[in-house]
Amino acid sequence: MTTTIAEHGVDLALHPFGWVLVAIFVIGYYFIAMEEKYHIDKAKPALFVGTFMFVLIGGFYAVNGLDFKPFENEIAHLILEIAEIFFFLYVAMTFIEALIERGVFNALKAKLIAKGYSYRELFWITGLLAFFISPVADNLTTALILSTVLVTIEKKDKAFLVPSAINVIVAANAGGAWSPFGDITTLMVWTAGKGAFGDFLYLFPAAFIGWVITAALLVRYVPDLDPNKEGDPALAERIEILKGGKVIIALGAMTIALAVICKQVMHLPPMWGMLFGLSILQLYIYTLKKKHNQDVDIFHSISKIENNTLLFFFGILAAVGALHFAGFLGHAAKLYQVFDPTMVNIGVGFLSAIVDNVPVMSAVLKANPTIDHAQWMLVTMTAGIGGSLISFGSAAGVGVMGKLHGIYTFSAHMKLAWTVLVGYFASLSVWYVQFIVLGFY
Repeated sequence: MTTTIAEHGVDLALHPFGWVLVAIFVIGYYFIAMEEKYHIDKAKPALFVGTFMFVLIGGFYAVNGLDFKPFENEIAHLILEIAEIFFFLYVAMTFIEALIERGVFNALKAKLIAKGYSYRELFWITGLLAFFISPVADNLTTALILSTVLVTIEKKDKAFLVPSAINVIVAANAGGAWSPFGDITTLMVWTAGKGAFGDFLYLFPAAFIGWVITAALLVRYVPDLDPNKEGDPALAERIEILKGGKVIIALGAMTIALAVICKQVMHLPPMWGMLFGLSILQLYIYTLKKKHNQDVDIFHSISKIENNTLLFFFGILAAVGALHFAGFLGHAAKLYQVFDPTMVNIGVGFLSAIVDNVPVMSAVLKANPTIDHAQWMLVTMTAGIGGSLISFGSAAGVGVMGKLHGIYTFSAHMKLAWTVLVGYFASLSVWYVQFIVLGFY
C-alpha cells in the first residue's frame, strides 16, 4: 500500500507547495490537450510533468530534512505499476505490428470491402467487434486492433475515421466495464472482493445500451458511401494472409489468456504472461525463417511501435502518482462522507476522463467507503466508461490517438464528445432502473 506525505505529517494538499504541484499538472494537461494547436506531441509535456513533479517532491524532502523512506516506497510502487502497464502495451503493440507485417489487417480490410459494406456498415461492424472482444481481451488491445483495421480501410478521410475511432473507443471501454478482464479498474474491484465474477455481468445492459445510443448519434456523421464502389470484386481473393499470420493470431489470443491466468491463478502480474507470449512469438518466427524461409524480423516490428504512446503513459501515470503521494486523491475520496454516493460515483466517471481511471479507482478502494453492492457496481461502470468522454481519458483512447496520429486528436474528439456524454447518462439511467428501481442484480 502506498504512503502519502499526509501520513508522514505534512499534508501537501493543505500546503502551498502542494498547490504548486497541482498548477504544474494543470499546465501540463493544457499542453497535452492543445497538442494540435501547438504542434507538440502529447508525450513531451506528459513526460516532463510526470518526472518534474517527483523531482520537486524529492527536493522538498531534501530541503525540509524529511525521512525519505515513504518517498522511496512510493517510487518503488509507482515504477512497478508503470512497468506492468508499459510492458503489457509493449507486447500488445508488437503483436499488432507483426499482424500488420503478415498482412492480416489488409486481408480483413479486403474481405470487408469485397462484401460491399458501406462506411456506415463498417462503422457498426467495428463497433460490435470492439464491444464483444474487449471483455475477453482488454479495452486497450481491442481498440488498437480495430483502429488498425480502420486505418487500413481508409487512411485520410476524417469524416469516416474520427467518428469510427470514437465509436471503437466507446465500445471497447463499455465492453470492458462488464467483465473483470475487460479493464484494469474492473480487475481491481474484483480482486478487492467488492463483487463476485458474475456480479459484473449485470452491468451488460447499461454498458450495451449506452454504447448503442452513442453509436446511433455518431453514425449520422459518417458518410453514407461505399468505399468499394469502383473497386475490384476479386480483391479479397488476391489479398491473402501471409504464411504464419493465422498462427500469430492464435498466439496473440493465447498470450492474452496467459496474462489472465498469470494474474488470477499464479499471482504474477499480467505483463509476465504477455512477455512469455512474446517469447513464444519470437521462437515461432525463428521457426518460420528456418523451415519456411519466411524472413519476419520481429525487432523490425518492435521498432515500429508508437514509442510516444508508451512515454505518454509513463508521464501521465507518474504525474497522477505524484498527486496521489501528495494526498490529493485521498482527500477526494472523502467526498463519499459528505455527498450522496450516487452523485460521487457519477463524478468519478468525469474525473477518470480528466485524470486516469486507475488511480481514481485506487483512491476509492483505499478509502473503502461504506457503500452497498449496487454503488460498487456503479463506480466500476462509471470509472470504466467515463474515460471515453475525453480522447486521452482511457488507455483505449490514448492507443487510438497513437494509431491515428494527426487524425484522431483531442479537438476532433471534443467536437463529438456530446454523443459520448448522452450515452454516459443513458448507461446511468439503465443502471438506476435495473439496480435501484427493480433491484435486479
